[in-house]
Amino acid sequence: MTNLRTIAVLSALALAACAPRTAQQLGPDGQPIPVAYTITEREAAEIPIRVQGQVNQLRANLGLSPLMLNPQLNAASVAHSRDMAAQNRAWHFGSDGSSPLDRAKRQGYFGGVIGENISESYENDIQTLNAWMQTRDTRDIIMDPTATQLGVGWYQEPSKKVWWTMLTGN
Repeated sequence: MTNLRTIAVLSALALAACAPRTAQQLGPDGQPIPVAYTITEREAAEIPIRVQGQVNQLRANLGLSPLMLNPQLNAASVAHSRDMAAQNRAWHFGSDGSSPLDRAKRQGYFGGVIGENISESYENDIQTLNAWMQTRDTRDIIMDPTATQLGVGWYQEPSKKVWWTMLTGN
């Protein structure tokens, strides 16, 4: 158990090292001023592959098999991110009462859905993944040994707030 905790902490540190670094400006209170992350067209094309690579690196640290990106899970993730933004709340229920399994099936995914991670933030994909790895429930979804498929989606509002969704399945 101690080895798993050590690996999880080291993995989180490795993820943190991958996050882009910029000089932070300090506010009048001496605290860093939050900087909103902007998803450009180029970034949008890179995010799923980057998240998949980071997830698979974390899984490899524990001897787990890699996850493959699944277009249906990606589509379900995008749809839920947009729906959370419309509802203005991060939660696992669609505005129509749908579950992650319902949304995956609507997109043509008929495998098992292991879990869904969600976030409402101004952070990038790697910072969001790092936050998910810090919490047992969300980390367990990413590190589930039965997982074989991965879906990642987001919606960025004009205010730069990003609604993130990750689905894993098998």
